[in-house]
Amino acid sequence: MTMNLVVVGAGVIGLSCAWRAAAAGHAVTVLDPAPASGASWVAGGMLAPVTEAWPGEEHLLDLGVESVRRWPGFAADLTAAAGLPAGLRTEGTVVAATGAGDRAELDALAAYLTRLGRAVDRLSGRELRRLEPALGPDVRGGLSVPGDLAVDNRVLLAALRAAGERVGVRFVERAAETVLDDGTRVTGVRLDGDVVETDAVLVSAGAHSASLHPALDGLVRPVKGEILRLAHRTGAFPPPSRTVRALVDGRPVYAVPRDAGGLVVGATQAETGFDTDVTVGGVRDLLRDAERVLPGIAEYALVESAAGLRPGSLDNLPLIGGLGPEGLLAATGHGRNGMLLAPVTADAVVALLRGDAVPGQAKAADPGRFATARTSRR
Repeated sequence: MTMNLVVVGAGVIGLSCAWRAAAAGHAVTVLDPAPASGASWVAGGMLAPVTEAWPGEEHLLDLGVESVRRWPGFAADLTAAAGLPAGLRTEGTVVAATGAGDRAELDALAAYLTRLGRAVDRLSGRELRRLEPALGPDVRGGLSVPGDLAVDNRVLLAALRAAGERVGVRFVERAAETVLDDGTRVTGVRLDGDVVETDAVLVSAGAHSASLHPALDGLVRPVKGEILRLAHRTGAFPPPSRTVRALVDGRPVYAVPRDAGGLVVGATQAETGFDTDVTVGGVRDLLRDAERVLPGIAEYALVESAAGLRPGSLDNLPLIGGLGPEGLLAATGHGRNGMLLAPVTADAVVALLRGDAVPGQAKAADPGRFATARTSRR
């Protein structure tokens, strides 16, 4: 059965779901005043379930590992559908530690992953520099994780928009105010003065999702992240070929390569509401820590600084599934993992539109897990 679907939000999740849903035969309209902007536009683009792993978040690790497994097929399908590259980078990831405490933390992560059957390679500083000569002498050791990939977020967004347009997705560059329902099922989406009637609504508006329907109230919040974009200059040391994640005196930092000598540096995280100002302290801290790991970047050009609002959830798992009224679906709350989880999220949404249950590892992301907590707060 096909239906009319309104997707609220045109970041990586909304665009991925819209493209896949339209390719499955649904009539899809995307509402967003500025498609392909926000957190998706400023993302680092790491596809890193293993190096993002954290004890207690095993469901998120399983979901991420499944999604990164799907990424090569997703990228190939997208390139064919869009006639544009998808931006996938398969060189892998290294994780560097600059001191004894940092190395001990990475050893603990490696031991945790080994217990879960997801072993990583532990390397000395010298071994890491053989892999990535751009790493500096402060790096004392770390990990190699070839299965953690990366994607150029802006290349990906352009391909997703093009693929959606080719398969008939309609883009309306206006802001949604609220999702409407009659108590039983969705009836439409209110814009400024208008109502778009529809059979189903997918809320994928990132950090702004919670304001669109009471069922999402309190479940998604903005988490600010700042990034810098650097460019290699003639005579400077070449950038790394792999994604470099690092701990510098306990502080995380990452550098993700782009084509033509570009490098995205990030890792800041702050809960400051909907503030998107780039701060002096954030730029200073990122450059200080990145230069400790990759000394050659001191000679690079600083070409952009930006801040985005990641959509955080209560337990760091996304919300993928139905929200109560028939026809109301969510694909939001992905936090730092929107790029990573795009393939598995889009597949789950298409399954839901067929009337199937949330499939596989995505079952853990069903928004119904918060129903008990909501009831107890009343």
